[in-house]
Amino acid sequence: MYIIKIKGKAKIPDYIQIRNENMILIDYFRADRPVDKLKSYGITSSDKKIVEYINKLDFGKLQKLNLQ
Repeated sequence: MYIIKIKGKAKIPDYIQIRNENMILIDYFRADRPVDKLKSYGITSSDKKIVEYINKLDFGKLQKLNLQ
């Protein structure tokens, strides 16, 4: 799976996109609430690690989802 962080504007919040290996959109959710969504895809990291990972992502940079 791949992940990309999208910058919001004005009242629109930042979002996260999850894409599969064929770049098909799997999920789209707010960046300030990532824990439940990512855990539904089998991510077993702690809530704190998930939030830190999302906060460190660069905006607009597609990268391989690298959480356990």
